Amino acid sequence: MTETLTSFTPPTRFAVPGRIAVSEQAAALWQTATLTGIRRETPRAATYRFAVPAWAGHLPGQHLMLRLTAADGYVAQRHYSIASAPDDAGHIELTLDHVEGGEVSGWFHSVARPGDQVEVRGPLSGFFAWPGDRPALLIGAGSGVVPLMSMVRHHRARGLAVPLRLLVSARGPEDLIYADELGAETTPVFTRSAPRGVPVGRMAAAHVAPLLAEPPEGGWEAYVCGSNAFAEHASRLLVAAGQPVDRIRIERFG
Repeated sequence: MTETLTSFTPPTRFAVPGRIAVSEQAAALWQTATLTGIRRETPRAATYRFAVPAWAGHLPGQHLMLRLTAADGYVAQRHYSIASAPDDAGHIELTLDHVEGGEVSGWFHSVARPGDQVEVRGPLSGFFAWPGDRPALLIGAGSGVVPLMSMVRHHRARGLAVPLRLLVSARGPEDLIYADELGAETTPVFTRSAPRGVPVGRMAAAHVAPLLAEPPEGGWEAYVCGSNAFAEHASRLLVAAGQPVDRIRIERFG
């Protein structure tokens, strides 16, 4: 993922088919990010809003590198997907799960307060980015919904007419990140507990196949994000339903 652009403007053509060029200069520059707000999403996930005055902008689906330096000089770095829409100039939002034993997520969930500063560089990666110019079928599980929510927010903020659908899997309603923001474009799948009348179970062909049976003009560009196991499972469902393999983009964690 080393293509370059002289400035970070969503390109009208791809440098490599299926991959969006990114700015090496922006990706290499560390910037100070000041925490300005914390918003609880679920019992184990929260959104952290940062002011980054010189942020070059990003495309929905991109991520960044975050660097946390302790008072004794110890440094920890992590990749995090960007949750906010690109039009939120000078600010970015990250949604972090509280990972058991996690150094960085543990600090955010237990120590971080507005006014604290970290360092970030990015945006990184053009492969999972969605410029908003083609129908998008988004499939995520758990915190895998984070980069997909950036796409949903972008779609709404720009009033885009291009079709977009989101299938998101969570253990139960209390674990569904961004529950208050999800709308008609979203189908939640609950694997352990669900509201009365809603079936419980793993994401299945019954959720995916109907969308592939009547695809929009031009077909779907599928974006899958979640754990290794979920990414493999969802990709198999897509292929079985007829989605071309070269039009499935996967971002996985764990």
